[in-house]
Amino acid sequence: MRMNRRTFLGAAGAGAGAGLLAAGRLALGTPTALHALARGGTERPPLRFPPTVSPAGLTLAARPASVEAGGAAETAWTFNGGVPGPTIRMRRGDRARVLLENGLAEATIVHWHGLHVPEVADGHPRLAVAPGASYRYDFTVDQRAGTYWYHPHAHLRTAAQTYQGLAGLLIVEDDEEAALGLPAGDREVLLVLQDRRTGADGTGAYRYAAAGPDLMHGLLGETPFGNGVPLPALQVDAALYRLRVLNASNARVYRLALDTGAPLVVIGNDGGLLPAPASVPYVDVGPAERVDLLADLSGAAPGDRVMLRSLRFSIPGQMAMGGMGRGMGRGMGGMGGGMGGGRMGGGAPQGAPMELLELVVARRSRERAALPARLPAIPSLAAERVTGERTFSFTSRMMRHTVNGREFALTRVDERVPIGRLERWTFVNDDRLVHPIHVHATHFQVVARSGGRGAVLPWERGWKDTVLLLPGERVDVLLRFDAHRGMFLLHCHNLEHEDGGMMLNFEVG
Repeated sequence: MRMNRRTFLGAAGAGAGAGLLAAGRLALGTPTALHALARGGTERPPLRFPPTVSPAGLTLAARPASVEAGGAAETAWTFNGGVPGPTIRMRRGDRARVLLENGLAEATIVHWHGLHVPEVADGHPRLAVAPGASYRYDFTVDQRAGTYWYHPHAHLRTAAQTYQGLAGLLIVEDDEEAALGLPAGDREVLLVLQDRRTGADGTGAYRYAAAGPDLMHGLLGETPFGNGVPLPALQVDAALYRLRVLNASNARVYRLALDTGAPLVVIGNDGGLLPAPASVPYVDVGPAERVDLLADLSGAAPGDRVMLRSLRFSIPGQMAMGGMGRGMGRGMGGMGGGMGGGRMGGGAPQGAPMELLELVVARRSRERAALPARLPAIPSLAAERVTGERTFSFTSRMMRHTVNGREFALTRVDERVPIGRLERWTFVNDDRLVHPIHVHATHFQVVARSGGRGAVLPWERGWKDTVLLLPGERVDVLLRFDAHRGMFLLHCHNLEHEDGGMMLNFEVG
């Protein structure tokens, strides 16, 4: 039976945020999702995990391959034949030596998202290699433990290549994190989320066909995939679990919550562990953002089912679709109007509810859940003297996506940043679309938000490399570049916006 709003997180306090999660469990969202499940019966397909590899002498072969998607074979673009690509695990201080082999019909390059690597290893689009060519990466990872990822960064083709399957997780470990005794092995669940569009028969999940409205709003699908599986399920014990979640979608924002109404405990984000655990009713995760969550299932009984879902939400200031959106969601229950727009090109609208991963309790456990009493301290950049300030305005108008009024040019240097200098960068969203802003080559601390949500949110503490900028918001971050000189990128991680020009080069030196 389904658990009846049982409190999983003993340290979080029963009922926290329950009012915000009052909606009951939703049925499967779309006919295409039902088609995908129907091929395998009524049970959800099991969540798959890609192989784990070391970066020492690793070959990543980017190539088309046949993959399973909801019981049907689909052609995807893969790293080493799978979606997602292999999970790379390494320890702080390890050396990565990776050979990228391009078996695609177009140029590509890999960006190590969240890693502080030299310019030649960062995956700038001007470094993309032609079909049949290869590229060697050689760098040492000297940063704290965390959940990072890798994906293509080809000029004008990042959206298409990522959507077609080219993405994978990279996990960095260190002694500081290991000392906390967090859930590991089978109790550590790695989850790569992507929303996809499928045809009436449930096929075509990896076919990229962005129409004009998609190029303006960002491509939104209607069926959520976890680790390449549509609407997956995972058998679990009645125990404490660690969920490392990556939003690898092109444009979708997820509002993560448990359908029991129990709060989530956030322990980490883009740049590793937070300075303290945060108990919250939900977590917003924009494209390219990561969150590290603890879910305590120790009070569950065998047979209980718990859904990790994305709640229905609206985005303040974003255009409502009104009548234009109604009836376009293929079974989303007429939710197109008034939910914040964003599906003019098809798929479910931004903010539509989705069921992401069903946790099926199969066994009892004698282990007692133990939430960490504290997490490693993080020095505050706000206590230091700021010696430089810059403002970046992100605007989408008439199919043009710009930063400070300019579209991206491959070799033009837009900003020059002294190495080692602490600066305040202000990100401004003065239009009605969502812009997740990513900075290469460093992490930053979010120190202020005005307009929109008007606050730094609990899951934005600590170190970040991507921050969600909703319509009407201004976000201030503090950062410094002290690891590497060279030319790096600042851009929106709505991938259609990035490819459409919302990106710039900055030079550290």
